[in-house]
Formats: sequence, C-alpha cells, structure tokens
Amino acid sequence: MMLAEGMILALIGVGVGLVSAFGLTRLLVSALFGVTPHDPLTFVAVPLALSIVALMATWLPARRATLVDPVIALRCE
Repeated sequence: MMLAEGMILALIGVGVGLVSAFGLTRLLVSALFGVTPHDPLTFVAVPLALSIVALMATWLPARRATLVDPVIALRCE
C-alpha cells in the first residue's frame, strides 16, 4: 500500500514534468546545448531514472516497515 501510494505520486509528478518540459522546450531552445528540443533519449532516460529513484525511495522504507513486529509497533503508540 505504501509503495503504491508513493509511486502514484511519483508518476503523477513525472507526467506533469514531461508535459511541462515538452511545452517549455520552445522557450528554452537557445539554452539547450547539444540537445535537440524534442530529444527522445532525454525524454525517456530522465523520467525513467527519476522513476527508479522514486521506487527505491518508497520501497526501502516500506520494506523496513514490514520487518517491524506489529505487537511492538502497537505497544509504542
């Protein structure tokens, strides 16, 4: 459940970022060096890398949370 919620937020952010980056390339054409405005490698590699980082950032705490004994967790609250 924690993994799904975290990844949904991350994928929404990646989607919004892709749409805004695709829309802003016309404004930033002069600032792009060595990259075409609609470079497919960049538009695939960066969201993929960010999604992998988000997956690890949600998976590690979720895995750690599953290792805690429920009785001990309830006793602490």
